[in-house]
Amino acid sequence: MTERQTPTGARECQHCTACCDGWVQMTINGHPVYPGHACPHSTGRGCDDYANRPRDPCINFNCGWVVAGSPLPDWMKPDNAKVIVVFNKTTWRDLPVDVAVPVGRRIPPRALQWLQGFSQRHGRPLLFSEQLKEGGVFQQQQLFSAHGPAEFRQHVERLTAAGKPLW
Repeated sequence: MTERQTPTGARECQHCTACCDGWVQMTINGHPVYPGHACPHSTGRGCDDYANRPRDPCINFNCGWVVAGSPLPDWMKPDNAKVIVVFNKTTWRDLPVDVAVPVGRRIPPRALQWLQGFSQRHGRPLLFSEQLKEGGVFQQQQLFSAHGPAEFRQHVERLTAAGKPLW
């Protein structure tokens, strides 16, 4: 058992707050959360109102590192690997599509290479983003790229060019 696991082997996110710090875009009780605009309840080490956190998105959010049976290695905890992975975010041609967003501007090469290898080995298309900055300030808009079959990459390019959502 590692220090990040309970006696049942389940991982716990403590003291990682990457999703709460705005790297995963969401709205908490009417407050938009995105890079540079953390949840008002995030202390940087946890939630100051954890017992009263909303079901959606907080309780329902499924960080790929903590989901039961996660294939992510221990070093891929978001506050360490600087990437948040959401498995099965959408589907394409009946295949599960995973999404990875950086904790920072870009996903570090080691983590991105691991995710791309996992995608290829398991036939799971991958969407991954880069956080955009203007004037040194993170923006809500993200630049998404695709990894997987050529047809999937073309599909993502068409959706992006048309301004349509990826999921």
